[in-house]
Amino acid sequence: MKTTFPPALSDAELIAACRRGQRAAQEQLYQRFAPKMLALCLRYVRSRWDAEDVLARGFLQVFRHLHQYDGSGCLAGWVRRIMVNEALGWLRRQPRFTLNIDDCPTAHLATDLPAADVALQAADLLRLVQELPAGYRAVFNLCAIEGYTHPEAAALLGIAEGTSKSQLAKARAILQRRVTARQASSLTSSVPLRYAA
Repeated sequence: MKTTFPPALSDAELIAACRRGQRAAQEQLYQRFAPKMLALCLRYVRSRWDAEDVLARGFLQVFRHLHQYDGSGCLAGWVRRIMVNEALGWLRRQPRFTLNIDDCPTAHLATDLPAADVALQAADLLRLVQELPAGYRAVFNLCAIEGYTHPEAAALLGIAEGTSKSQLAKARAILQRRVTARQASSLTSSVPLRYAA
């Protein structure tokens, strides 16, 4: 007989049921966090296929280490940390992944551009972040999106704190340049052509 749980089950109740090995609770835990965690994985990993692989591996770690969750912090934050670590591990296993300061030519570092005041769709923003070189993308996601400090990001990535700061600055400059370029191209394409009579 299949056990079902009410949708308003608290995190503590859900974890207790998962620890008892109840499949319905494990499914509910997965359903509760999978959409947001997939979005997180897609920020670190470019292809959806690879992001889904990271997500699956991350949930294996969640279920494998659920006994270590002591309830002192937010369950969503605990799951998020596991997913971030799994995504970073995936990046490290890639043969072309480097956290070099010279991942991109310095031509991308124009910092005198005005702040791009443009409303981009979430998919556009995700695509721009995914286009960053792996090292820049990892630092940007950790510091600008996840809220890690530079010392924390540097420790997670095995780099110097200065490298983390430099890569975040370069990632922001690249993103600003690309957003500004998209804004300019959308303005150009929306200007109607005028023909002489």
